[in-house]
Amino acid sequence: MPVFPLSFLGPFFMQQPVVLIGEWLVTPAVNQISRQGRQLTLEPRLIDLLVYFAHHPDEVLSRDELIDHVWTRNVVTNHVVTQSISELRKSLKDGDESSPEYIVTVPKRGYKLAATVIWCTEEGAELTPVPPPAAIIIPGTEPDRAPTTPPEKRRSITTWWVWGLFLLALFSCVALVAMSTINSHPPVTKTRLLLNPRDIDIRLADGNSCNNAASQRTYAVGLGSLITTSLNTFSTYMVHDKTNYNVNEPSSSGKTLTIEFVNQRHYRAQQCFMSVQLVDNADGSMMLDKRYFVTSANPLSIQNDLMSSLSEALTQPWPERMQAMLHMYQPPQSTSLTHFYQAHQLLMKGDIDSLSKASAVLDDVISDSPGFTYALAEKAIVDVLRHSQQPMNETQLAELNAEITRVSNNPEIKNTAAFYQIKTIDMLGQGKVDDAFTAINSGIDLEMSWMNYVLLGKVYEMKGKNRLAADAYITAFNLRPGENTLYWIENSVFQTSVTRVVPYLDNFLAAE
Repeated sequence: MPVFPLSFLGPFFMQQPVVLIGEWLVTPAVNQISRQGRQLTLEPRLIDLLVYFAHHPDEVLSRDELIDHVWTRNVVTNHVVTQSISELRKSLKDGDESSPEYIVTVPKRGYKLAATVIWCTEEGAELTPVPPPAAIIIPGTEPDRAPTTPPEKRRSITTWWVWGLFLLALFSCVALVAMSTINSHPPVTKTRLLLNPRDIDIRLADGNSCNNAASQRTYAVGLGSLITTSLNTFSTYMVHDKTNYNVNEPSSSGKTLTIEFVNQRHYRAQQCFMSVQLVDNADGSMMLDKRYFVTSANPLSIQNDLMSSLSEALTQPWPERMQAMLHMYQPPQSTSLTHFYQAHQLLMKGDIDSLSKASAVLDDVISDSPGFTYALAEKAIVDVLRHSQQPMNETQLAELNAEITRVSNNPEIKNTAAFYQIKTIDMLGQGKVDDAFTAINSGIDLEMSWMNYVLLGKVYEMKGKNRLAADAYITAFNLRPGENTLYWIENSVFQTSVTRVVPYLDNFLAAE
């Protein structure tokens, strides 16, 4: 029987495999899924994840197996796998809550693809039709001799019948691929209607209605950063810090925490309050509604009350490790916390002028609150980044090395992710890539933060693994979307070409 290579069908099949999963046609070559005239462009890692599921239909795949084969055992956490599965589910449902679940969770075991899978093409493969089974003759009986068609003619009819069905199925796949290819410029939908109840967006509402709006804003940004990092690291929630993300779009997260400064009547006068509201987007119910009158003396007590209120609202007791981390944000002077958050926002901006200002502010914080050890670590991060962007002279470099030594000898700081961030930046500056990789591994084990994943991307770039660098940068941007994180990706430690290394992010920003 003749065998036809895929090349005889033309350019549609001369590409990466195309697979039909349920109603979706998946085209890995362009990171797209399509159905009924709609196309969605997904992150490359989500496409890799979906294709791996398609290679193992109806099998239960553990997180470790997914990390081994999809992330190839690079530095990821269970949070990253969970977030990727969540994003993939939302994309496959495409806002249709009545749509069947494509990926189901098998408790305590992993995940399973529940949809049908049909592979349409495979590069370099050859498709051979499978002949029908031979007739079965029961012993002691005579076969039906009514048909008098000669054996040669029967074989010819059977051959054409099999090839007819084969070609019909094959050209159905061609038609699907052709439809996907012809419709090359459909709108890409990034807004998801399906809500993930374990996701939280933190937003900072615009408004300059208060006299000291600038300092209040830095305090609110600092609170958002603290909540994001602590919950992502120590809870089952996935939090996205959107305080630097001024895009007014519907949220796909199940909950939204909004911080806003508003003028309200307080007794007989107008007073500025910090309003904090946590809303369940599934039904619009208010889970938390607090008003804080911020003074120079109470930022620390407000922070403690807010974190306690969140624990109660989310029914999420804070574990001991998280309480220990929160304790590090307890300076002796309450004003030191406000100034620390001012320096932290300057650090998040990342440019050399902002870093220089942050270093000066942290000098004052350390002078006012010598026991505020986290401020020591933050200043070391700021200064080592300053040196990476604008090399210091011999005197300044000697002071920096002494500063790093003091931090390294502090037992409290050595148990924090900040210590490994300092070490990673320092090792990259010296060209010690393997040491930097080991350091950032340890940092991610201690803390899931956007800064850790930016630094992980830098390490992967130095190792010549741009695909893994792109994964890290996209994770960082998902954790804290906005221009600050983008600036860090492009400029921190060394310059990165977003267009070359992580074009998905470049296209995403261009579409906003």
